[in-house]
Amino acid sequence: MPDSRAVLVTGASRGIGRAVAMAFAEQGDRVAVHVRSAVDEGEATRASLPGTGHVLVVGDLGDAAQAAGLPAAAEEALGSPITVLVNNAGIATTPSLAHPPATTDAATWQRHWEDYLRINTLGTAMVTHAMTRRLIELGLAGRVISIGTRGVYRGETEYPAYAASKAALHSMDASLAVALAPHGIAVATVAPGFVETERVADRLGSPAGEAIRGDSPFGRVGRPEEVASAVVWLASPDAQWASGATLDLNGASHLRP
Repeated sequence: MPDSRAVLVTGASRGIGRAVAMAFAEQGDRVAVHVRSAVDEGEATRASLPGTGHVLVVGDLGDAAQAAGLPAAAEEALGSPITVLVNNAGIATTPSLAHPPATTDAATWQRHWEDYLRINTLGTAMVTHAMTRRLIELGLAGRVISIGTRGVYRGETEYPAYAASKAALHSMDASLAVALAPHGIAVATVAPGFVETERVADRLGSPAGEAIRGDSPFGRVGRPEEVASAVVWLASPDAQWASGATLDLNGASHLRP
């Protein structure tokens, strides 16, 4: 269709990424579904998207060269430049990656910081740089939306490196919103609270689930589709004036001035 855009969603095999890919496909965009290693899941996501022309791209954000090459790979596969980038991929918070400062030894502390910053921050920065430089080269407008976290503001006592890696993305997006506006590229951030995905199903089903849901006065956690709706709006023509904004999506579980 004539208004169809080429969209790259990183980390789109499941969860929020899959919901975002689905939301763009439902409005007629062509989506490059990115995965690191979950090729089967990624292919299942691609095959489930409505419409035609969707593709699967594979790359490790922990490798700066691979991260920088993702937009070109997606452009080649889709047949047109990527004009919407959704930075969703990254290492999240899982029990095996917990590193509370009071009980974590120095070697483990360093390893977690290096992993979170290499993948969540540097890898995402490389994808974003490559995509936006290509748009500037071609004289095309575009959108960049990064998935941040409520933890940037509330703190992550068990995962300080995760919070810091996402805080860097919040700050990067603010800087790029100013730097790229003259080129017609709008940049924004979404900061979800706890979202119900496959990755956290065990936690929500455990005794801790009640407390997690109780964080919000609505008595529940977020849904991937709610995050996807916000991302699609931020990528729309009507949302250019939201460039530089961070949209909190946490069900009033954490309020900031």
